[in-house]
Amino acid sequence: MVRRSNTKIVEIRPDLTVAPQVKTVAYNDINLKNWKEYDYVKTDTLWEFPSRLKEGGHSNEYHGNFIPQIAQQLFWRYTKEGDVVLDLFFGSGTSGIEAINMNRRCIGVELKDELAEKVSEKFTPKQLVTDVNIICADSASEIAKEKIKARLDIMMKDKAQLLILHPPYDDIIKFSDRKEDLSNCDTTEAFYDGFEKVAKNGYDLLEDKRFAALIIGDKYTDGEIVSLGFECQERMKRIGFRHKTTIVKDMQGNEKAKGKDANLWRYRALAGGFNIFKHEYIMIFQKDESHKRKIEKLNKLAS
Repeated sequence: MVRRSNTKIVEIRPDLTVAPQVKTVAYNDINLKNWKEYDYVKTDTLWEFPSRLKEGGHSNEYHGNFIPQIAQQLFWRYTKEGDVVLDLFFGSGTSGIEAINMNRRCIGVELKDELAEKVSEKFTPKQLVTDVNIICADSASEIAKEKIKARLDIMMKDKAQLLILHPPYDDIIKFSDRKEDLSNCDTTEAFYDGFEKVAKNGYDLLEDKRFAALIIGDKYTDGEIVSLGFECQERMKRIGFRHKTTIVKDMQGNEKAKGKDANLWRYRALAGGFNIFKHEYIMIFQKDESHKRKIEKLNKLAS
């Protein structure tokens, strides 16, 4: 086939196909030229999942883990294939399992030796060498930070590309007897301070312009609500993160059946003037060193 173009004659070979146009942002693989095809990627601030995903190696044997659909949504939006996800509260390994399923890699830090050993059994020996690394340490410590740096070096990355923070919700559930465990803090203020130390390590280990996700809920104590999420949000901003959005996620599918206790809690709510928690927050932040320097400069001038 020959096409005339002004003074030039251009031959178009029928055996060649034109490569499809691709337009992506720096932090994911979504082709914006075909953005309508990604209807499974959520962009609103209310996430509802009727049930917990149980396929792909996931289970719900560990109380307090987040549902796999959260990891899927975060990975689609904020990572590319081959990127490294850093999860500083690794728990039962949801982030690592979904990283494998979605062709990402993951470094997880878990405080409890026995849990780290048990979770490692969910991965093959090869995966534990190439794609998932489980570090048993206190996420707030320098030791954990150095181990993460060493693993990033093996993965040929200077920093991680996504940070996941899913801390205990203060003292609602005691996860261990370790004093470093944030669920064992003497006060809620101590919990906030401990969380800030972990988040600071995460900030230092995250690539500039990349994202962090904080998954957290609130609690009731002494007859009033304690807004753990919003105070942790302020701590993240104090470190230097930019707060991008807050997502409300319904908690159905993330709780084991309450049975008769469901009616008991309804009675207590009616009698006590409070409401039963059916949601938690997914707060998205972005590391932006230029923004941080600007804020630091303004604070210095103000003082």
